[in-house]
Amino acid sequence: MYLTIPASITPGFRSMMTQMKLQHSAASLLAIALCLSMAPQHLPAAAEQHYLYVASPGTRNYVEYGGVGVLVFDIDHGYKFVKRIPTWKVPAGKEPENVKGIAASAQTGRVYVTSLNRMIAIDAVSGKTIWDKTYEGGCDRMAISPDGKLLYVPQLEGPQWHVVDAGTGAVIATIETKSGSHNTIYSADGKRVYLGGLKSNLLSVADTKTHTVTSTVGPFMDFIRPFTVNGADSLVYVNTNNLLGFEIGDLKTGKKVAHVEVQGFEKGDVKRHGCPAHGITLTHDEKELWLADCHNSAIHVFDNTVMPPKQTVSIQARDCVGWLSTSLDGRNVYSSTGEVIDIATKKVVATLTDETGRAVQSEKLLDVVISNGKVVRVGNQFGVGMKP
Repeated sequence: MYLTIPASITPGFRSMMTQMKLQHSAASLLAIALCLSMAPQHLPAAAEQHYLYVASPGTRNYVEYGGVGVLVFDIDHGYKFVKRIPTWKVPAGKEPENVKGIAASAQTGRVYVTSLNRMIAIDAVSGKTIWDKTYEGGCDRMAISPDGKLLYVPQLEGPQWHVVDAGTGAVIATIETKSGSHNTIYSADGKRVYLGGLKSNLLSVADTKTHTVTSTVGPFMDFIRPFTVNGADSLVYVNTNNLLGFEIGDLKTGKKVAHVEVQGFEKGDVKRHGCPAHGITLTHDEKELWLADCHNSAIHVFDNTVMPPKQTVSIQARDCVGWLSTSLDGRNVYSSTGEVIDIATKKVVATLTDETGRAVQSEKLLDVVISNGKVVRVGNQFGVGMKP
């Protein structure tokens, strides 16, 4: 049976029905929204932010190359300057101390910087100073353990290394090599630390449990300067005094296994460091080795898939090259001249400039990756290999 509605009341009835429909729709939408709010939310992960932390003055104490502090550059946006983290105040009429090294830990979220006499621990995200301490005999280029708990800190070209609690800055042990303590690299597994002194042609290898030297590698042709190791901790690649080139040592046998000299370039006077080649880095896949050449303002690339490595190409830099390292993603090589060089093309893809427009140069720099306000990965000031 059908109900017939008189025409005279149809407009009012239709209006009432429309209101009822609207009220029903609003209630339905409210119920749907309530259900959605109670459902699990799957938000996209925050994008990682990739930064380059550059300690300055990182070329001697030359403030013209970036002033004083830790300069932060945004890698994802063409190495654009982001901020300057304060380190040490320079008293009026005084010169700043050279920065000697930089290290960082993803486990603690800290960046550590050494000067001639001090070491400072900084929160990598906030820039806040956590501790700042002086050390007997000064400081040089240090290394941090993979778990972020210990730092091996060389005295300034002295007889010892300090073993330092990274949490507090306290010295917990010392290792004496009488080698002119200078450069330090931790093994990938954290079991050994390699100690290079610039007054010795032997590389010392220490056990990180006992903090004692257990072996040496060499002798090399002259005193050891910068060096690097491969990912398997089986080979060490060494710069020495009086050599435009490098030598290779076997970390298992302790013997020198190769001597390589740069061809086609003269070994002349250098601006600093007093040795022809002061900087060496491996690409992450270890297929190439890159070598610094101060006198010729050049970087020489070697094929490291053969023994001894074979020279392949040379890259012109804008100044004396005094240090090299490889970016965390393995795509670029960082030169102390402030140039970022693409490994694949061998072309300069960026140059570092601070907030005043100065061309930045530093031998102390590394990558820091931040996600959700926390440090998740860090690079290494030394150009170590990454192949297992």
